Amino acid sequence: MSETRPLPPIWLMGLTNSVFGLMGGFAVVTVPEMLAARGIPGGHIAVITAVSMSPAFWSFLLAPMLDVRFSRRAYAVAFGVLTAAAAGFTVFDHRKPAMVEAVMVGGYVAASLYQGAVGGWTGSLISKEQDSRLGVWFAVANTGASGSMILFAGSVVRRFSPIEAACMVACGMMLPMLLFFAIPAPRPDRQLARESFGRFWAGVAALITRREVQIALILFLLPCASFSLTNVLGGVGKDFSASQRVVSFFAGTGAVAAGLAGSFLLQPLARRFPLRPLYLGVGIIGGFFTLSLLALPRVPWCFGLAVTGENLFQALSFATANALTFEVIGPGNPLAATLFTLLMAASNFPIFYMGIIDGHGYDWKGISGSFITDAGISIAVCAALSWILPKWQRAARTDEASGAPARMSAD
Repeated sequence: MSETRPLPPIWLMGLTNSVFGLMGGFAVVTVPEMLAARGIPGGHIAVITAVSMSPAFWSFLLAPMLDVRFSRRAYAVAFGVLTAAAAGFTVFDHRKPAMVEAVMVGGYVAASLYQGAVGGWTGSLISKEQDSRLGVWFAVANTGASGSMILFAGSVVRRFSPIEAACMVACGMMLPMLLFFAIPAPRPDRQLARESFGRFWAGVAALITRREVQIALILFLLPCASFSLTNVLGGVGKDFSASQRVVSFFAGTGAVAAGLAGSFLLQPLARRFPLRPLYLGVGIIGGFFTLSLLALPRVPWCFGLAVTGENLFQALSFATANALTFEVIGPGNPLAATLFTLLMAASNFPIFYMGIIDGHGYDWKGISGSFITDAGISIAVCAALSWILPKWQRAARTDEASGAPARMSAD
């Protein structure tokens, strides 16, 4: 395929991320439902889910392979097929929790590397002006596909035999890869993979000297806008006297609708504000929204408001993080897939550790403790960075103008 082929619409390129979203919905809802039907205790299911999704923040260690030897499209196809195979096998045979956990970890590694491959592939093709639009559609694909898989897989697992359901889930997960035919694939770097791993670590050392990469890593690794309460609220419906039907509606259909709305908010906001201040602004405003929930009664409609609002702000933060990542990658970057996977792993890490912290907040003062903990930390970190980062950037510009090396300090 020629590199000079015209690019397809940005929305089509963004929808390639659907495979990652489909795996996310499968891991978070479908697998726990299947295990619960087998009588597996809820605590054990929670551990399996957390371990299964852990590759989201450590799989970047394998990412260097994505930029060498074969095209990123070839890697995306290979890892997309492996992702679908893992999901299909889990549907077919989920009698042994240890086997489910092992297969799902492998499947989530494949899904994360798939996302890195398509992110690096599409991100290196677009211009700077298209960063926010591709970021929006990557987030839309993730949210929409996750909700679609929850509805689709739950239905086919109940209605069809294990082998039939497994084939349907696997085929459905591979369907978005048909979009690859419309996207030009640059020729691969023919270096050996072992050379790339060496180049990767040397590249990382060089990358962290770039101010825009340093800022992105700081924003993503710190709990600026993780909104990890979305992973807590589904289990606390009783605190709002919400029935299981109400919880399912808002945590399913409602969350997807809010996620899509939040994703699409990025485009008009990105026209008015730079991405980095916007990311911090989302964290601060979303944090105050969370604190405002403390003043409301613990009734079902407030549960719906909490779930809807948290998902909307989380989706907006995801979309902004995607756009920031594409901006940092830039066009024609030879380490595009590696850098995309690294930055996405960094952005997923706070969701993991803030979920634990929010749980301690719940042990402290119930759901109010979770709200105070999550929002308080986010607002404090965003406010601090809003003061520190501009001083650092001014100092770096002064150093550059004087010919001195840029410093990671605001002094």
